Amino acid sequence: MTAAALPPVQVLPAPRHAPAGIPLPTHEQGCAERASGVAPYVQDALAVDFAAASDEQLFGPQPTRACDLPCPREWAAHIAQAIVEVMHGVRPPSQVMRWTTPEVYAVVARRGSRAARRSGSRAPAQRTKVTRARVCEPAPDVAEASIVLIDGARVRALALRLVGRDGRWIVEALQIG
Repeated sequence: MTAAALPPVQVLPAPRHAPAGIPLPTHEQGCAERASGVAPYVQDALAVDFAAASDEQLFGPQPTRACDLPCPREWAAHIAQAIVEVMHGVRPPSQVMRWTTPEVYAVVARRGSRAARRSGSRAPAQRTKVTRARVCEPAPDVAEASIVLIDGARVRALALRLVGRDGRWIVEALQIG
């Protein structure tokens, strides 16, 4: 198409993004309402207290009650097996990142990288098997679990502190023996 054949550019006003306002009564209308005895509607101030909560409280990690989360016993058994496999270098540490605090993740990832370097090209060890999991709930959003697992020829114990945050269990503390 040539420049002469192109249709002319049409300029339109920008659309209005705000709703149309409610017209306020004129002075005469207001005087007439007061004279008739009808009290005009006056909107009260909104009861908003911006100093009540900090941004961290509003937008930071939100506690979640145990009754709103999956069974802590089964979940603790699954995450314990995954954590031990990461520590052996069999599983990548990124698989447990979402379910651990940064401190626990750092410990687990460090042990996993050491184990992976140590093992080199050797065949992976026998898979870890969880034999028993016991859970107690000391608070509405906390579960503490003790896990017994078979790790090759050894029997090991693992203690976890699970905290309900943002709709999931998070491993907040870990002790392995």
